[in-house]
Amino acid sequence: MEIALPLQTWRTRNLLGWIERFGREARKANPELLVIFLVILMAGILNALVVQDAVFLGVYNIVVVVAAFLFGKKKGTLSALLCVLIVVLLAFFNPPLFRAPADTHSSLYLWASLGGWAGLLLVTAGLVGTLYERQQRAFNELRSTYYGLLEILSTFVSRDTYTQHHSYRVSVYALKIGGWMNLDSDSLEDLRAAALLHDVGKLDVSREILCKAAKLTREEFEEIKSHVAKGIRMISPVAGSLRRVLPIILSHHDKYDGTGYGPAQGENIPLEARVLTVADVYDALTTDRPYRKAMSPFEARDTIAQGASKDFDPQVVDAFLKAFTHGEMEIVDVQI
Repeated sequence: MEIALPLQTWRTRNLLGWIERFGREARKANPELLVIFLVILMAGILNALVVQDAVFLGVYNIVVVVAAFLFGKKKGTLSALLCVLIVVLLAFFNPPLFRAPADTHSSLYLWASLGGWAGLLLVTAGLVGTLYERQQRAFNELRSTYYGLLEILSTFVSRDTYTQHHSYRVSVYALKIGGWMNLDSDSLEDLRAAALLHDVGKLDVSREILCKAAKLTREEFEEIKSHVAKGIRMISPVAGSLRRVLPIILSHHDKYDGTGYGPAQGENIPLEARVLTVADVYDALTTDRPYRKAMSPFEARDTIAQGASKDFDPQVVDAFLKAFTHGEMEIVDVQI
């Protein structure tokens, strides 16, 4: 039986729903600009309601410095222009907010001081933003070198024609799926690194077992399974951000229903590992192996869809299917 709600309740729900949708889309489109806008808006409201002195202009300086340092020159300058606009509007509609010395022409003093402040604010945004961009370029160069080394290392793991470039392809697929999962940039970086290194333990597994076309014995299968623990032992001594990917690599053969290599199941498996599992299986299904021929992408898609809630997280499968539908899961062609 449906319960009729008052008109005001429906309006409130619709308004809250619209605000929620607007916030969600704004965060997806450009979260940095949303943060800058909200901070400046709060500063403007505080300026109008609380402070009665031009000294409060220093608060806007803090906003601009932080915005330029975190997001770069372009967005720092934009935040400076927004700050100037807010202060000009406040000064125009409510001049008493900015007191001038008694022996000066109030209007001239006000706009001259605001003009000097605005110019200094824009210069500050440009200088701090330039420093940020230089730092970001150096960081990007270092990151490119870092991932280049990981890709080189991953090629040593692929010691046969069947799994050649497997880790690289998995990293591409994983990032596509992770994008549809709305993972943040740090999680995507960890996911990429884990994908490139998830099979590094196979360096210590017999090549004969890895390339065996016949059914594996129990002992041989246990040897295959050991590549996860061996990979963890290889990576553990490495300092830095690689340590963050250890839980992802450790769990990439765990299944959603708890029947995988390890005992973890469901939400206890790291989200990045659940994404990596789908990407890993998709590449395995769509490439030739010693014991079978490759499936078509559509056959692999159907196999993964059937494994939702059993082998795979259903939310990750949904993201995979969205990526597939949008043509983002085409077989990666690696040029040698």
